[in-house]
Amino acid sequence: MPQPALSPVTLLDGGTGRELKRIGAPFRQPEWSALALIEAPEFVTRVHQSYVDAGADVITTNTYALVPFHIGEERFAAQGRDLAALAGSLARAVADAAPRKVAVAGSLPPVCGSYRPDLVDIARARPILRDLVEALAPHVDHWQAETLSALSEAELVGELTAATGKPLWLSFTLDDGHPGPVPRLRSGESVTEAAQLAQRLGATAILFNCSQPEVMADAVLAARAACDLAIGVYANAFPPQPEEATANAVLLDIRADLDPAGYAAFARAWRTAGASIVGGCCGIGPEHIAALRMLD
Repeated sequence: MPQPALSPVTLLDGGTGRELKRIGAPFRQPEWSALALIEAPEFVTRVHQSYVDAGADVITTNTYALVPFHIGEERFAAQGRDLAALAGSLARAVADAAPRKVAVAGSLPPVCGSYRPDLVDIARARPILRDLVEALAPHVDHWQAETLSALSEAELVGELTAATGKPLWLSFTLDDGHPGPVPRLRSGESVTEAAQLAQRLGATAILFNCSQPEVMADAVLAARAACDLAIGVYANAFPPQPEEATANAVLLDIRADLDPAGYAAFARAWRTAGASIVGGCCGIGPEHIAALRMLD
């Protein structure tokens, strides 16, 4: 039986860290994807270009690892704002040179560790995120707060980005280790609460990222029922992780079934559920994004 036609989709890029490593950029822990920005930014440009070539409508600044958790307190204090401005300018240059309209998303990461709502410290995160927002603002089209594991993180981002006048996309990571009838964030707060908060904060989109592809469709349905925002998904390619895991703490294995065709099959289900923004997170590369483009 033919599958139903899909509405137009905004196509995001994929993961940055593993793609940098794959093409031979400087790469090690704890700096992760920030190391290339520091030592060889031309590799960052190459990754952005590879996603534009694959068909992405949005490329994301390489600022996810640009926090003291990855680059250290001293380096962030001395170089954080300049590095964020560099990351923004690299993405902007690639987007502006594209033969079609390509937007730049300003990545605002979890400051105290991904996947770990127990480590969220709003007072500590505020000045770090403020530096990123101020440095990135001249270069980005919208904000993309990523891998949010608790509602309090989203509230802080809403506060810090409001004065920029740029659209806000809020992307939450889901509790994929204990899937149940009610989709939840890693904090235990519900997707319904997250969607309602996103709407109250004036966000233009709510997304779900860096979680197993199997849990995304239910989150999309829950968000659709709770708000009228655009909804997006960009899953990772990891096996399930234990509760104490911190994303990007180690280089994780990639699932064999999530090749471009396998990932695209999940993406079709997310779009059928109501997602109008689709891309990839950790372990999803340009070849996956090209396969998603072919779904149109």
